Amino acid sequence: MSWGLLSLFIPTFFFVSITPGMCMTLALTLGMSIGVKRALWMMIGELAGVGLVATLSSVGVAALLLNYPSVFTVLKYIGGAYLFYVGVQMWLSRGKMALKPDGESQRASRLALMSQGFITAIANPKGWAFFVALLPPFINPEQPLMHQLASLIAIILVLEFSCLLIYASGGRTMRSLLMQSDNVQLMNRIAGTLMIGVGIWLALT
Repeated sequence: MSWGLLSLFIPTFFFVSITPGMCMTLALTLGMSIGVKRALWMMIGELAGVGLVATLSSVGVAALLLNYPSVFTVLKYIGGAYLFYVGVQMWLSRGKMALKPDGESQRASRLALMSQGFITAIANPKGWAFFVALLPPFINPEQPLMHQLASLIAIILVLEFSCLLIYASGGRTMRSLLMQSDNVQLMNRIAGTLMIGVGIWLALT
């Protein structure tokens, strides 16, 4: 890929990644509730989902899926309902992700965190449509497809990971400010409300 094309590709996808969306809101929420280090497990799942969506979109599978939106329905509702449930638990200061009066939270399993990120990434039809629309213009049909895809997806994942870290770090900062006043319940309700919002967003998109 030429430097000229990269100079367009990188800022385009960085802008897309940094724009608030379901995955970034999830990163912000988990940064608040369980910290950046634990939220990395969610990011692993989210990046796997983004990589899968980008790959399938590039080879045209997304075009078929977008013509049959019912394919997304089960994942969307299951994922949305799960995130909604977790949000309610956090709002009530219950569950593994809610902070306790001592400022600590129970340890949600790594698998649960990775599943949250993965499902949120692959169950968003807008993500599929976006990759279908933006990736093809950056692919040169005269050059090896697999090499180009590998390079583009690697860049996308680096940009996505950077933005997830920014949002999770912002959540951690909010947590530090709120914990200074020992307002644990307020922080749980803020994080829970955000999580509920992500769940509804995922289910109704």
